[in-house]
Amino acid sequence: MKVYMVGGAVRDRLLGLPVQDRDWVVVGATPEAMVAAGYVPVGKDFPVFLHPRTHEEYALARTERKTARGYHGFEFHTSPDVTLEQDLQRRDLTINAMAQTEDGELIDPYGGLADLRARVLRHVSEAFVEDPVRVLRLARFAARFADFRVADETQALMRRMVEAGEVDALVPERVWQELSRGLMEARPSRMFEVLRGCGALARILPEVDRLWGVPQRPEYHPEVDTGAHLLLVLDMCAQLQASLPVRYACLTHDLGKGTTPDHLLPRHHGHEQRSVELLRAVSERLRVPTECRELAEVVAREHGNVHRSGECGAAALVRLLERCDAFRRPQRFAELLLACECDARGRQGLEDRPYPQRERLLAALQAAQSVSTAEVARQAQQRGQQGPQIAQAIHQARVAAVAARLEAPA
Repeated sequence: MKVYMVGGAVRDRLLGLPVQDRDWVVVGATPEAMVAAGYVPVGKDFPVFLHPRTHEEYALARTERKTARGYHGFEFHTSPDVTLEQDLQRRDLTINAMAQTEDGELIDPYGGLADLRARVLRHVSEAFVEDPVRVLRLARFAARFADFRVADETQALMRRMVEAGEVDALVPERVWQELSRGLMEARPSRMFEVLRGCGALARILPEVDRLWGVPQRPEYHPEVDTGAHLLLVLDMCAQLQASLPVRYACLTHDLGKGTTPDHLLPRHHGHEQRSVELLRAVSERLRVPTECRELAEVVAREHGNVHRSGECGAAALVRLLERCDAFRRPQRFAELLLACECDARGRQGLEDRPYPQRERLLAALQAAQSVSTAEVARQAQQRGQQGPQIAQAIHQARVAAVAARLEAPA
């Protein structure tokens, strides 16, 4: 029985990065021997065990065979005679197919170290084609290691997988899992560049893929192309350390521009509502968490109004706050404003421009929140007002408070 550290822990250690989780492979053991040694079995599809003290995962060395389409269609084989090299060969990328002994010796049968040094993402073997999730995983690694390129032969292999329909067999949960992780990487734009380069984006997110080649007005968007704008916005999200809901909202905020009739281009009248409808379909299809989809809908609907809010008076600002449910959900409103800032600064040559709308709207919200709604309601009731009249009185009090804040000297 021999134990080896494998996968991302080895890769990150060689890159000088912090090692978050360590995975281990055990060669020459049986499930019975692992249980006898105190390990706790947890694997459903194949034998995986938790260490009795560290609770790290230890998997028996295994091989696998493709039996059906999709990522579920595998048959696994474990036995004491499966070698470490056989286990590593089934992994996705060479940089993830290295192992280290307990005394630090590197075992690298497929050239992972050389690819690390050359900054290349390369598949280990033709077995890569058997699992369509690997297309998404590779794209996610491209977003994490932004200076790595995809090997030409791997790019060609992924394109063949897409053409063969393997990507179409992906289940929504796995697509969202990889997509959400890729959105949170250092350069999320790379994920979408890689997916688009092999044709997978058109299969997984056709609503996003169709943004490329759609022009926008150059006075507002020097980059012109809507797809190019999207990539800049996503990278601005990473620069501003935005949360996942903000990044998903930015991914979907302009989907409606992909359906603008040609005769209207480069203008996009009404794209906000079209974006809402499209992102609802995407969110439903991928089973996106409620927090992400709700913020995305508000951002898609209101981002243009937020951008123009610097020209608005107190009454218009309060109406915007009400439409965004800012009084009940101030934290979500703050995330809306961050998404809008990412959108405004995700434009070629405009990355460093200020976004005063964010500060102005937060100040307006703070002023409106200072109104005692209970006191306004009490006074309205004393005047014999009820229901809608009380709501209107609260609205007017908030408008007055915002107007006073706007008129106050800076």
